[in-house]
Amino acid sequence: MLSLVKDEAFLLLAAAAAVLAYAAEHWLLGQGQGVALVAALALIAAIVCASLRVAHHAEVLAEKVGDPYGTMILTLSAVLVEVVVLGIVMSHEPSPTLARDTIYAAVMLDINGILGLAALMGGLKYGEQAYNDDSAKSYGVMIMTAMGISMVVPEFIPEAKWHLYSMFTIGAMLTLYALFLRMQTGPHSYFFSYSYPEKKRVRAGVPAEAGSARQSIALLVVGVALIGALAEVMAKALNLGLQGSGAPPIVAALLVAAISAAPEILTALRAALANRMQSVVNIAMGASLSTVILTVPVMEALALLTGQPFQMAMTPVQTVMVAITLVVAAINLNDGHTNAIEGMTHFVLFATFIMLSLIGM
Repeated sequence: MLSLVKDEAFLLLAAAAAVLAYAAEHWLLGQGQGVALVAALALIAAIVCASLRVAHHAEVLAEKVGDPYGTMILTLSAVLVEVVVLGIVMSHEPSPTLARDTIYAAVMLDINGILGLAALMGGLKYGEQAYNDDSAKSYGVMIMTAMGISMVVPEFIPEAKWHLYSMFTIGAMLTLYALFLRMQTGPHSYFFSYSYPEKKRVRAGVPAEAGSARQSIALLVVGVALIGALAEVMAKALNLGLQGSGAPPIVAALLVAAISAAPEILTALRAALANRMQSVVNIAMGASLSTVILTVPVMEALALLTGQPFQMAMTPVQTVMVAITLVVAAINLNDGHTNAIEGMTHFVLFATFIMLSLIGM
C-alpha cells in the first residue's frame, strides 16, 4: 500500500489540487487577474502531474501488449487528454479558432519539438540512429492527407455548404483511421516496428515495475477524470487571467497542446537517449496523426450538433509552416536513419513556430 502511495504521488498531488481548487474556486476568481493567472498556472502544473501518471499507466499497458498495439495505446491516451482539456476550455471560452490552433500547435510540438529535440540529442550521442522508414512514410502521407482535407480545403468551402463538408470530413477521418488501425495491428504491423539487437531489447522509457493491467486501467481512468476536474477550474481561471492582457490568441491552444504532449516529450527523449529512434518516430508522428485524425471528427461533430461551425481552415502562415514541416519530415525520414543535423532542422522550425506565436501569427 505504501509503495502504491509513493508511486502515485503525482496523482495524489493532482487530487489534492482538485479538492483545493473546487473549495477555493469562488475566492480565487474573486481576487482579480493576477491571482487567477497564478492559480491557472498552478492548476496546469497539477494537470501535467496527472497526465504524466496517465502516460505511465498507458506505458505499462503498452509494454504488456507490445508493439504496435503499445504505441496505439500511448498515442490514444495522449489524444484523450487533449480532447478532454480542449472540450472543457472551449465550453468556457467559445472560440471558433481554438480547435484549429490546438491541432496546429500539437503538430508543431510533436514533429518539430519532440522529434527534432530527440533526433538532435540522440544524434549528438550516437551519430546516426536507425528506425523503420516505412513507418515514417506512412505517418507522413496520412498526416498530410488528413490536414489537407480538414484544415486547408475548408478555406475554399462556401459557408452555406459547411454542414455537408463537415459530414464528409468526419467520414473521411474515420475511414483513414480505420485503415491506419488495420495497417498498424494487422498484416502490415511490421511497418511500425524495428528489430534491435538482442542485448538492447529492454524497452526505453518503460518503468521497471509493471503492476497489474487492471490496476493500470483503473488508475488511468482516475487520472483522466482528475484532468477533467482540474481543467474545469483551470479554464475559468485562465480566461480571467488572460482577459485584456494582450496575450497572443494562440496561448490557450499552446497550453492545451503542451499539456497532452508533456508525457510524450519525456518518453521520446528517454527513447532517443537509449538509441530507440523507432519509438520516437512512433510517438511523435503517431501522436500528430492521432491528434488530427481523431480530434477533427469530434470537433466537427460538435459543430454539427451545436450549429456553430468552428474555423478549421488554417491561416496562410500556419499552412506554410505545416507545409515546410511535412516536406522537411519527408526528406529527413526517408532513409531509415536520423542524425543531429536532421534534428536541428526540425528544432529550428519549432523555434520559428514559437516566435510566430509570440508575435501573434
